[in-house]
Amino acid sequence: MTNELPVRGSWRDYEDLGLPKPLAAALEAFVEQGYHGTSIRDVASRSGLSVPGLYHHYPSKQALLIGLATVVMTELLERSRAAELDAGDDPSDRFDAVIESLLRFHMFRREQSFVASSEIRSMEPDSRASYIAQRDEQQKQVDRIVLDGVASGVFEADHPEDASRAVVTMCVAVAVWYRPDGELSPDELVERYLEIARRMVGA
Repeated sequence: MTNELPVRGSWRDYEDLGLPKPLAAALEAFVEQGYHGTSIRDVASRSGLSVPGLYHHYPSKQALLIGLATVVMTELLERSRAAELDAGDDPSDRFDAVIESLLRFHMFRREQSFVASSEIRSMEPDSRASYIAQRDEQQKQVDRIVLDGVASGVFEADHPEDASRAVVTMCVAVAVWYRPDGELSPDELVERYLEIARRMVGA
């Protein structure tokens, strides 16, 4: 059984992930009640399964959390790679594309992103280390782009890796506060935050 759900079409396009029922139910419960406030019985009920039926697919609540985190990071990294590849060689274009991808992901996958990020404290050590390694991979991609931009003279950040971390942190935080019915449309938010991100790296 795999939790990987491939990105289809453009990295800008989002559709329903089609999560398996147990993962969709766990996501809903974790968002409402938190990991520790959710019981296996609750997830089973929400997914229309018996507790033994749920255990057949996911042997523990921890497995559900790791399943969700794996789906989140797999999709995030695939979209980020696709965005950079689509942008070509110019560091400025690559930066804009990857930061736009991060922003859109944390808008359109805000619940999944929020659970994976906020419940890292609930992951068992090996799973936490794996999740952090994937998160670091995403950060290193942006670091590399910013360093390439400084080397080529299109960015003027005095502390490029610090600026890169600040930009990624800003993008991730969108999942905490963004709402579809809020003041800014997705395109407006991307435009505004790209302007801020460019200033942070000295573009």
